[in-house]
Amino acid sequence: MSAFKNPFDPNLRLHRRGCACGRHHSQAEHDAEVRGEEAVIGRLVEATVVRAMFPKDETRRNFIRAVGAGTALAAISHFFPLSAAKALAAEGGGPIEKKDLKIGFIPITCATPIIMAEPMGFYAKQGLNVTLVKTAGWAVVRDKVINKEYDASHMLSPMPIAMSLGLGSRPVAIDVAAIENINGQAITLHLKHKDKLSPSSWKGMKFGIPFDYSIHNLLLRYFLAEHGLDPDKDVELRVLPPPDMVANLRAGNIDGFLGPEPFNQRAVFEGVGFIHTLSKEIWDGHPCCAFGVAEGFAKTYPNTFGALFRAIALATHYASNKANRSTIIQAIAPANYLNQPVPVLEQVMSGRFADGLGNVKNVPDRVDFDPFPWQSMAVWILTQLKRWGYVKGDLDYRQIAENVFLATDARKRMMELGLNPPKENYRKHTIMGKEFDPAKPEEYLRSFTLRRA
Repeated sequence: MSAFKNPFDPNLRLHRRGCACGRHHSQAEHDAEVRGEEAVIGRLVEATVVRAMFPKDETRRNFIRAVGAGTALAAISHFFPLSAAKALAAEGGGPIEKKDLKIGFIPITCATPIIMAEPMGFYAKQGLNVTLVKTAGWAVVRDKVINKEYDASHMLSPMPIAMSLGLGSRPVAIDVAAIENINGQAITLHLKHKDKLSPSSWKGMKFGIPFDYSIHNLLLRYFLAEHGLDPDKDVELRVLPPPDMVANLRAGNIDGFLGPEPFNQRAVFEGVGFIHTLSKEIWDGHPCCAFGVAEGFAKTYPNTFGALFRAIALATHYASNKANRSTIIQAIAPANYLNQPVPVLEQVMSGRFADGLGNVKNVPDRVDFDPFPWQSMAVWILTQLKRWGYVKGDLDYRQIAENVFLATDARKRMMELGLNPPKENYRKHTIMGKEFDPAKPEEYLRSFTLRRA
């Protein structure tokens, strides 16, 4: 991210695109050198001050070449309190109103930022005392959020929309502060079906999904329909908690599942199944899980919410850097978190994995993390909830998306952290080669022959 450039490097071009210093092939490689929350925030403060003092980049570069980086830093510090500014930026907003928080999570890799923030100290650095609560299934998560037993929670990205609309429960408005992860799911089939690679041969099969209001359900329905199968008539979809999916596959209760990691890789590890399709092959960059709070939490505890957002956003940014994945795996693997073998997590997080059919694949972005809650993603979710009859009647797509996915708020807070959020809240997406324009949701919905609406 360009915000983390070292403004005291005379070889740096502050205003050009790509790698900040020009010494790396990508910005990701550059970012790997600027790890750590304090370093990130400190570098942002330095860059902001130096930009203000040297509006013309060439002047700044000549000055630093002439006097050296150390002298330049000392000279600027003489006129501007850099150390105090960095400390103030690191502290964030005012006093935290509620320090002790209870946060729910499901033990899947999508929850990596929420989980790792505890053992790696992201919450503590923001002044928060967080108790993570491993939860059995998504319906339990929903109920505990509604009953205010959780202050905040790991959720599936369609869940807050469904809860806000009163689908499957009484209506409770939910604010999505951040998306947890993108990609990171797969369709896994039992090994007995390794000769049925064509989805058109899946008629009569039973598939596990983690929740009705999940991206897994919507992506599997989309995938099946694109291959000519009616997901309500030609197959059976069963809701199963993610940790139970491999056991049900082994027992023959289901023929496959579209589920979260690490359970696709776990099925391969245990010799039960094979990975048929990664979810990124359906929609590259799709949202899976989100981090949400009940409406009113942010207004009642604004500084607590700000600290919580900073912890999650910085953890998500840290997780997005592949150079940090080994450290993260060691943090999230223990029994009180994911309780998974390290080799399974390594295959998931590195993207170099055995598919269960004798192939070793290399898909580095098999799992990724990006906190920005695109409101266009919320509109797509709404089109699919309507397509399959979960919601009926007219929808104000934009209003619902903007009430639930707090993109503008997320952008402001990400910029305060020196992260580089998108400038827009909406963009077009491509799902299985078909373009989705969030400005035309009803036209998109009518373009599908197979639909309930």
